[in-house]
Amino acid sequence: MDRRRRASIALTLNFLSLLFSVTAFCSSYWCQGVRKVPKPFCTGRAPEKAAHCIRYNSSDSNGSAVHYSWETGDDKFIERNFHAGIWFSCEENISGDGEKCRSFITLTPPADRGVLWLSIIAEVLYITLLLTGVSLMSVEVCYYTSVIDGLKLNAFAAIFTVLSGLLGMVAHMMYTTVFQMTVNLGPEDWRPQNWDYGWSYCLAWGSFTCCMAASVTTINRYTKTILEFKQRRRNLERSLQNKQKTQEQDGAQPVWDIYINTLQGNREDFVDLSIAGQNPSNYGNLNHFPYTHCEEYC
Repeated sequence: MDRRRRASIALTLNFLSLLFSVTAFCSSYWCQGVRKVPKPFCTGRAPEKAAHCIRYNSSDSNGSAVHYSWETGDDKFIERNFHAGIWFSCEENISGDGEKCRSFITLTPPADRGVLWLSIIAEVLYITLLLTGVSLMSVEVCYYTSVIDGLKLNAFAAIFTVLSGLLGMVAHMMYTTVFQMTVNLGPEDWRPQNWDYGWSYCLAWGSFTCCMAASVTTINRYTKTILEFKQRRRNLERSLQNKQKTQEQDGAQPVWDIYINTLQGNREDFVDLSIAGQNPSNYGNLNHFPYTHCEEYC
């Protein structure tokens, strides 16, 4: 029952790790923050709010000659929330309706795209190994027929779980490095002013934590089972040795008693033959009975 309970705990932790990792991998909230976007000119064609555009009084309708810089003041800019993940980076539209998304891979500097692809490959392998570990633990809990079969499944599940945890840690760290490099060296129309890690990032590291807890539980259960087998084997060997010594000590006396009883029975047979008046042979004559050699026989 204790082994079954530990197996159920390890399976639950591994399943939570798989669920968290898949959710984080598919979402786009690893990092989120605020970007300052220049306000567009109010054209009057659409009912734009005054806070979202700049009105100007000029006979020149071409607004391309007007340039803005970061030092002109906050009244020329509007803050927009953004969030980014492994696949996409999305931000609010200027009008405040909906979001505009771009591929995060295209925003990454070319020198760091290789690291991003390695991070993606590591994440995929991380999820694959987690799925393999969950499958092995499920078979161990539900379908194994003997303790030895469960021990073999436990060993393989522990190996896959540990490897998946290591890959997950490396993948998360590589993505963090790539995002920081993109913030510093990425396109100017994307660089955020303030950003922090989002709930997907927390889910990813929560998945790693559950994976490590599942691997520790699985290895602990495997080690405990092996030690129990070794202890039972020692106890069995001791009991067999003690039983063998007891049989040897108890079996020495009956052999001597059987030998003495045999000699006494032969003597009585010879005596009966002599009393009956029969003609005994040399072996039947009591005077020739080799009692003088009894000590030699002993």
